This record gives sequence, C-alpha cells and structure tokens, in this order.
Amino acid sequence: MIRFAAVQHTFSEFFGALEPQFEARDIGFTYIRPVAGQDVIGSAMQFDALWLLGGAYPVSDREHCPWVDEELRLIAIFRKARRPVIGLGFGAHLVALAAGGTARTQPEHDAYWTTASATDAGRGDPLADAVDGRRVLVMANGSIALPPGVEPLVADEAGRWIAIRPDPLAYGLLFRPELKPGMIEDMVMEENRPVPEHIGALIEEARERWPQTQDTTGRVVAALVEALDLMQERHKMPVFAIRQVDSGQ
Repeated sequence: MIRFAAVQHTFSEFFGALEPQFEARDIGFTYIRPVAGQDVIGSAMQFDALWLLGGAYPVSDREHCPWVDEELRLIAIFRKARRPVIGLGFGAHLVALAAGGTARTQPEHDAYWTTASATDAGRGDPLADAVDGRRVLVMANGSIALPPGVEPLVADEAGRWIAIRPDPLAYGLLFRPELKPGMIEDMVMEENRPVPEHIGALIEEARERWPQTQDTTGRVVAALVEALDLMQERHKMPVFAIRQVDSGQ
C-alpha cells in the first residue's frame, strides 16, 4: 500500500481537503508532529512520499520552530532516496530553503486570495497548468528569496512566486489546496497563535469559494500524482536486516 508521511506543525493544519483525494486513490498517510515532541526523522524510509504542511511562524523563527534543521535533513534523505517531497505554505518555504533559498522574517503574515498564473518556466508543467487562471488562497509567514536557477512555476497577481519545482521530485506550494474553511477557523482558536488581522475576510471568501476550491484541490492532486508518479509504491527499507547463516559452521 502506498503511504505518505506528513510533518504537521500545528494541530489545526493537517491534510484536510486532501484526505478524500488520497482515500479515493487508496493512499494511506501518517502524521509526524514535531510540535508535540515527536521525532522528525524516525522511520522516514518506510514512506513513499513526504509532505511538509503549514505552520504558524516563519521558518527563520527557530524559537518557535526548533525542528527546522531536522526537517531539512529529512528533505535531504528523501531526495537522496529519490522519493517525492511536497511542501505547503510553511512546508513550501522549507523546500525552497533546502534548495538554497534565503529565509526572511517578513512579512509576518502572507495570507491573501489571488489568481494564479503559470509562468513561462511553468508552461507544460502539470501543476502549473492545473491552477493557471484559478483563484487560490496563499497562506504562509515570512518569505524565501529563491536561489539562482530556481524559477517560479506559478506566480500571483503581483508576480511573486507561489509554486516552485526545484528538482523533478519536489514541489513547494505557497497556495493551500488542503485548507477547508473550518481549518482556518480553527487557527483562530489555537491558543497564542498569531493570525492576520484580516483573517475574518479570508474565512468569508473561503466559504464563498468552497465549491470552486474543492475542484481546484482535485486538479492539484491529479497534477501532483502525474508529475511525481505518486501512485508508484517505492521500495521500502526492511525494518530488520536478514542475514543468511551457514548451519554447517
């Protein structure tokens, strides 16, 4: 059975709207929660792909996100093993950082609805084609300056990157196909979590656009499955090494 690992950085940000898409494809998943003290590396090679989910702080905020270096190690492990890595929001920043990007603390909140546009570099890419011209919700904190050689696949209305593919098996999406309106509401309820001042307006538009957003989410998953061959079960490392013993000695 195909199984994904998902690093969950806050309790309100999980696979959400992606879960039915995975269940329809008979894909299982396991959450790894560093925010609850869980080991990030663990049995990483028992999974076919790695997802890095959203977060409440910039990746540069090591006080609130002390596990960032471990996640960068995890990305390196999956890349070395030739297994897909997909980052959403905070996770997209980790993917960009792992590719050589530079982390910045500002803006404190980068949350807005925008019309996605495939760039010249993104033409023909399944993910870029899937969201081109569609309304999407971008939500992250801080920003990442992309390194030389990494071109945006998708840009927002201001021309800023909202999707990258730094190598054939990795994507970073600043727009959030997994977010349901109720998940954004739960962010507001999280104790001591900083949220944008206009969070109410974001939730209202999320409710209004929910039918279209569900369609976009389906298109995004289908595109990622195609681009990353996510339906391929990767060879799993054995839990125990088996060594033949010569009974004649």
